Amino acid sequence: VQLQASGGGLVQSGGSLRLSCAASGGTFSRYGTGWFRQAPGKVREFVTTITRGGGTYYADSVKGRFTISRDNAKNTVYLQMNSLKPEDTAVYYCAARHTISSVSYSRDPGDFGSWGQGTQVTVSS
Repeated sequence: VQLQASGGGLVQSGGSLRLSCAASGGTFSRYGTGWFRQAPGKVREFVTTITRGGGTYYADSVKGRFTISRDNAKNTVYLQMNSLKPEDTAVYYCAARHTISSVSYSRDPGDFGSWGQGTQVTVSS
């Protein structure tokens, strides 16, 4: 499956952004999807994931502020980001992993076989 992320931008601290990730070339409902981010000089880190069955998991740093959702009819996964902080500044990547299980999830980027191109999110203080 191919992924195309969009929706990044510059926002002030405390603001909100919604990222989208459109999938094509595969049966989207057969994939778990996730968002990862990478700040300059840092390793790519897990942000959130949603299973085929709709179960959601979050990094502690974003819990309560970010919400992941998916619309299988539109082959799209979303990341609603509220109460943004300067430390959320990074390139955000969407990713997908094919899975048979509706509840299986992973926080390991190595388990995701498909990646979008990344979208920059910058939060100013």
